[in-house]
Amino acid sequence: MNMVTKQHARGPRPLVSIVAPCHNEGQGLREFHRRSSAAASGVAGDAYEIVLVDDGSRDDTWLVIAALASEDHRTIGVKLMRNFGHQPAASAGLSVARGERVLLIDSDLQDPPELLDAMMQHMDEGADVVYGQRIAREAETPFKLWSAKLFYRLLSRLTSTPIPHDTGDFRLMRRSVVDALATMPERQRFIRGMVSWIGGSQVALPYDRQARFAGTTNYPLVKMIRFAVVAITSFSTVPLRLASYLGVFAAMLSIPLLVYSLAGWWSGSNIAGWTSVITAVTVFGAVQLLVLGVLGEYLGVVFEEIKARPLYLIDRVMAVGEEHAWPADFSHLSAPARRDLVDAISTSAARLSSPAVINFPATVAQ
Repeated sequence: MNMVTKQHARGPRPLVSIVAPCHNEGQGLREFHRRSSAAASGVAGDAYEIVLVDDGSRDDTWLVIAALASEDHRTIGVKLMRNFGHQPAASAGLSVARGERVLLIDSDLQDPPELLDAMMQHMDEGADVVYGQRIAREAETPFKLWSAKLFYRLLSRLTSTPIPHDTGDFRLMRRSVVDALATMPERQRFIRGMVSWIGGSQVALPYDRQARFAGTTNYPLVKMIRFAVVAITSFSTVPLRLASYLGVFAAMLSIPLLVYSLAGWWSGSNIAGWTSVITAVTVFGAVQLLVLGVLGEYLGVVFEEIKARPLYLIDRVMAVGEEHAWPADFSHLSAPARRDLVDAISTSAARLSSPAVINFPATVAQ
């Protein structure tokens, strides 16, 4: 089959894809779907799709997603094998999305889908990426606001990649940017930083972030700290240099102590007290542990990368009432192979007439 005939058989690609990772969001998913569908149809008519990714939820999230996929042929449900985390789940959704423009958004409705219209206008004017920049946060604690502000200011000091302040993963991207993102194989994902690294014309859209529609936050303090560590170690080697500088400073500080000890030994006088000894041991021990901790964080990143495990594992994909089995090595497939696989089930006519289990391409990424 020639390329023209093959493309015609698949049907046209949607103009817009909306990708939303979901973890324990069953209570608010129908409202998210309603508002997202209205926003997408307002800018693209029927030429859109909504990709909902269940990231190992413990509530009825997948049941709601499956029902939505059965009711609306423009909705695709993706079920991961377990909870892989927000960034891998977002990456899984982006790998399935086919749209010429892709909106990445959380499903908790803190980021309003209605901003898609304004984002599309910026992209019509030439932007490659339009990202939401928060100017206010409704129902956020003072600690959350302060810590987020501190994190972005610290990150901008540590990295050479200009990452905008007060942003999340809420952004509209051209297909070329999404494809470039798919070629980046790292397991430690910080998508907003990766998109900034890609470059191109990136435009901010200021907005007020709203309170969650339902449920509770999936980012407690421990996860926030871990996410900050991933961001810093993924985009900056400054902590390694700081560890080196700290080691040099500690070595220089030890020289006067060494001279003092040798002078006392040479003169035959006793070095009075244990306070100075304990202080020196404590200070240098703390410096050593700090340096080892920084090295350990980067070594852990290298360890995760060299294992080269799949970034995520998709259990099944739900489309138009059909559950499709999915290859375990999907995240390792080449970009063309992934597109072929998704195209095989994404056109309405093809989905309605195809069996639940399809043959998968075997092309693996280099």
